[in-house]
Amino acid sequence: MDADHQLRAIAGIVRAVDGALWLRGGWAMDFFLGRVTRPHRDIDFFCRADDADRIVARLAGLGYRPLPGNDALQRDLLGPDDLDVQVTLLGRDPGGCPTVPAGPYAGARWPPDLLDGPPGRIGDLVCPIVNPRAQIEIKEMMPVWVPGLPRRDKDRADIALLRAALTAERHDAGRRETRP
Repeated sequence: MDADHQLRAIAGIVRAVDGALWLRGGWAMDFFLGRVTRPHRDIDFFCRADDADRIVARLAGLGYRPLPGNDALQRDLLGPDDLDVQVTLLGRDPGGCPTVPAGPYAGARWPPDLLDGPPGRIGDLVCPIVNPRAQIEIKEMMPVWVPGLPRRDKDRADIALLRAALTAERHDAGRRETRP
């Protein structure tokens, strides 16, 4: 799928749901880095479970249709031009930490800072993204959390890019703090 087409879709989705989604996966990394780093098969988001029905209804107005098999964990949508969009649902524990909302892992905690990342940007397009530190944790731990899920080369590459960017960001912040 063409990156420009996906970026236009992300822009339309973000406008339609007014900040109720956070990009995750490869697009979240690209928005953190400020550039497209590789082709993407789909667009992945997180949303709060309480917002899922409203979001799906708004996206239906943009031509997205729910695919069979949607449940309390994720909504798979097929958009115009067969654009694949996945919306993973989040619950919250009493302290506000994001959790798995249902199923055998209901209540399992996602990284506490999952939704605390700064907005990401590619060009003029700004989008809520998952925290890059949490993104690294998820990409590292997913094969542990889901036995049998292979470690993918693209995940290794994404982790390296995110780590390098976070290290550079900390280094730049440290230099700004030490200036007179």
